[in-house]
Amino acid sequence: MLTVATSEPQALTVPEVMTRLRLSRSKVYDLIRSKQLPSYTSGRARRIPVDAVRHYMQERIEENAA
Repeated sequence: MLTVATSEPQALTVPEVMTRLRLSRSKVYDLIRSKQLPSYTSGRARRIPVDAVRHYMQERIEENAA
């Protein structure tokens, strides 16, 4: 029996992060290189945990509120 997952994925691709944050590809890779956005690779595939994207957004909100 085939089960289809309907929940949100646990990790995103760089293009998915670009869309969610409305940033360019180079900016997303800059955030990864500067360790502001944690990521991991599986083979050649780069993935960013959804929680890392949420944490990054929350930090930016708190930073701008101060």
